[in-house]
Amino acid sequence: MRTIEPFGDQAVRVIFGNQIAPEIQMKINQFTEQFDQAPFAGFIEYVPSYTNVVFYYDPVKVLGVNYHAVTAQQHVINYLANMAKRVNGDINHKMHRRTVHIPVCYGGNFGPDLAEVAELHGLSVHEVIDMHSAPDYLVYMLGFAPGFPFLGGLPEELATPRRATPRLKIAAGSVGIAGKQTGAYPLDSPGGWQIIGRTPLPLFTPQSDPPTLLAAGDLVKFDPISRQEYIRIKEEHSLWG
Repeated sequence: MRTIEPFGDQAVRVIFGNQIAPEIQMKINQFTEQFDQAPFAGFIEYVPSYTNVVFYYDPVKVLGVNYHAVTAQQHVINYLANMAKRVNGDINHKMHRRTVHIPVCYGGNFGPDLAEVAELHGLSVHEVIDMHSAPDYLVYMLGFAPGFPFLGGLPEELATPRRATPRLKIAAGSVGIAGKQTGAYPLDSPGGWQIIGRTPLPLFTPQSDPPTLLAAGDLVKFDPISRQEYIRIKEEHSLWG
């Protein structure tokens, strides 16, 4: 069941569900892939989230091409409604997902909350690392900061509340846990996530196309690395960046 509705006077929202679930994200991914093949005239950008996609458009350009339309908004709603009919969330669609391996150095200065997370759950530090790096995480959406991935698939045993007092600065690349989610900070920024490691890979590079390492619908695999490997990879990207 999909709902298509106005979202302000220059956007339309397509809602695929009301809960965070892989099958809903699969439909969103399938829908946006189809849209990429045939965007409407006047389209500006779309922003996917956990349960919906918002499409932004230029009303003047929409009506400039579709001058018989009653309104630009109604034309966009009709266009997206016709496209949505072809989205079924076929399970085989996941075969098109990209898997991105992200190296992470856990603990120490890179993961100051790792020991606390382990103690909270009655686990050893190594058990937390093994459990956190085991799943293939699904990127549901990017948000909060440019390129910040909200990932689904964190083992329930590692679900951890945010810090009572957020930090004023968390280093770019920091990997953390907040509730039932895990993610990685693309930029230096304040935050309250429990930081357990850091990746040397840049998650957001404005000069690149696309500027973000990840996209909604990707799968992420965290690969534990040593501090020496972290430094080597970091230096390599600094030379080529």
